[in-house]
Amino acid sequence: MALESNFSDGIDSGNSLQAIRYNRGSLQLLDQTKLPLQSTYLNIRDSTDGWHAIKDMVVRGAPAIAIAAALSLAVEVFNLEDFNGTPDEASSFIIMKLEYLVSSRPTAVNLSDAATKLKQIAAKVAASASEYKSVFEAYIEASEIMLKEDVDTNKAIGSHGATFIQRHLENSKRICMLTHCNTGSLATAGYGTALGVIRSLHREGVLERAYCTETRPFNQGSRLTAYELVHDNIPATLIADSAAAALMKDGKVNAIVVGADRVASNGDTANKIGTYSLAVSAMHHNIPFFVAAPLTSVDLSLSYGGEIVIEERSPKELLNTHGGLGEQVAASGISVWNPAFDVTPASLISGIITEKGVITKKGTDAFDIKGFVQNP
Repeated sequence: MALESNFSDGIDSGNSLQAIRYNRGSLQLLDQTKLPLQSTYLNIRDSTDGWHAIKDMVVRGAPAIAIAAALSLAVEVFNLEDFNGTPDEASSFIIMKLEYLVSSRPTAVNLSDAATKLKQIAAKVAASASEYKSVFEAYIEASEIMLKEDVDTNKAIGSHGATFIQRHLENSKRICMLTHCNTGSLATAGYGTALGVIRSLHREGVLERAYCTETRPFNQGSRLTAYELVHDNIPATLIADSAAAALMKDGKVNAIVVGADRVASNGDTANKIGTYSLAVSAMHHNIPFFVAAPLTSVDLSLSYGGEIVIEERSPKELLNTHGGLGEQVAASGISVWNPAFDVTPASLISGIITEKGVITKKGTDAFDIKGFVQNP
């Protein structure tokens, strides 16, 4: 299929690491299961490769998952050589593949949101197109726009978050931040969400230190966030997940910022397991607790967090070293409960940092996210 190749990945992600390398017809994903010891990029040829890369956490982080899924299918349709269907059949092909990709990580709303938008684009073009190539070209272009917009969104989140935090902390010139999991360039198309806020504070010269949790059991904090912080020369310290409350008690944390995989309309937030524990400790120690996420992470169809589907991961991630890839360390025969995420209630969240500004509560324990989204 001879589709014109006119896109290159000249995305300015602020000189940060790139989890996604894309040129039209070609996609490479940084294998995050090998970090920080190896930096290996995997060639993604089609949606099947994309599905496995997402499921196996080669690529992870809600924004990056959505972009990787969309681009894996863009590469597939660009390189299709034996498709001779109608525009409607091209649209049906795209819709089928997107539904398959969504099944890889169901908790991340960005993935289903991106798939819904791309399905609509394919169906709309198919309704008036005279040949299937027009449908595929429209899909590819829409996926590439999502890639660029994600970086722009993350930089806006970083800027809004850094400004808001400085305004609301007493000592805004020496700020120590705590974060959980990985929400940086490795979890997005570039720059990051929660880690983007930390990057912005550092660039403005007010960050004294960033603390990152190891984030058991897959160790995204010690393997990925620490890797990014060292790469960017940001003063940082790694702590055990169980040390976070003691760190707060010692007065070493001014604010906490985390990412989100899905946010309900009232502000309840699903994020990496352990986030809820941090929020409870933050409330006890009177430390502001922020969620940083694009509006695509908000699911207005959910009234509260109890409606969020929580993915459970393989028991091997707890039974074996290296997130399940290494030798067994736990007793044989022990049962395992290994949810990938927990839900932090809105009552424990100080603000939700988005690309359009910071959502705050007005005299209640819940956020009016719908009202925020609808206001220009």
